[in-house]
Amino acid sequence: MRIFYLFFLITLNLSFIRGQIVDKKKFFLPPSGYSIISTDLHIHTVFSDGSVWPNIRVKEALKEGLDLIAITDHIEYLPHREDIPYPDRNRPFNIAKEYNKNSKKLRIINGSEITRDISPSGHFNAVFLKDANKLVQKDSLSGIIEANKQNAFVFWNHPNWDSTGIARLKEFQTYLVNKKLLHGIEVVNETTFSEEAFQIAIDNNLTILGTSDIHELTEWTHDISSGGHRPITFVLTKGLSDSDLKKALFKGETLVWFKDLLIGKKTVLNKVLKSNLIFSKPFYPKGKTILHATLQNKSATKIQLKYIGQYSFHDDSDIITINPYSELKLRIKTREIIDKVNLPFIVLNALEGPKNHTKIDFNLKIN
Repeated sequence: MRIFYLFFLITLNLSFIRGQIVDKKKFFLPPSGYSIISTDLHIHTVFSDGSVWPNIRVKEALKEGLDLIAITDHIEYLPHREDIPYPDRNRPFNIAKEYNKNSKKLRIINGSEITRDISPSGHFNAVFLKDANKLVQKDSLSGIIEANKQNAFVFWNHPNWDSTGIARLKEFQTYLVNKKLLHGIEVVNETTFSEEAFQIAIDNNLTILGTSDIHELTEWTHDISSGGHRPITFVLTKGLSDSDLKKALFKGETLVWFKDLLIGKKTVLNKVLKSNLIFSKPFYPKGKTILHATLQNKSATKIQLKYIGQYSFHDDSDIITINPYSELKLRIKTREIIDKVNLPFIVLNALEGPKNHTKIDFNLKIN
């Protein structure tokens, strides 16, 4: 009987972990005065070329601990039209919203992918839509103009999708940027990262985004149950409302988490890193000139650091890795007792530009 009961508890626990919503630690602690909203603004269902009903997208997001998703089925590309008629382009959003109506953990916003142009680099997402049906237009430009009339946030999808894998700002996209009809760009899409798209974002003041563009199951693509995660865009907001989120998106207050890589503007990276890498107060053991300090990582990703200061470590080289939700004890050979110390690092898995790793400094008082 005891063996059966133990087996029942184990089975129940595994079922809960694998199939239900699991409370998770925060991905990142927000900087003082901010909130961090985790988002995926590019996902598909059977209403366009996805493989799942909209409620599955809700279940995945809840299980993975996301704060907000946008349902962004194609406006024009409808391969399941014969099996699933799609006269109302708001339908997948409404189904997902209804399924999620009792949840306080997840928000869902309306969106669409404008794909009138047959070229892959001509795909655009519009999110925070009031009515997706009005995006059914004669061409891409008309659809994008209509999205802007609805005050939607419009971004360029997978700009690196061509035979070379190189994102290029073409005549049409240049026109959209100049007319302020385009507001963001995917630097990360599904399993790819584009340095060229990152540079386009920097050069044209476009919001940096990373999305899953998921069509099947996130588990299959990103191995969620084994610790993987979809690409996530974190938005730093001053409030928690949809209008606060949209304002921050237009302002470009975003950070992309792709595999173990953090991608964003220097100011955003610095704020988030400083709120998630925390040093304890350093001290000298009696009679020693080796400074002791503990560095905590409060985030969901490992942090890889290269020390570039004047001292050396007693137990480590100049490159250290701190695992998620863990701490690392450092012993710093200062040669003499000092009352303050500056510890500068390059964050090897944080990019503020193509091949440009961000820097973070810790100025610590010792007494």
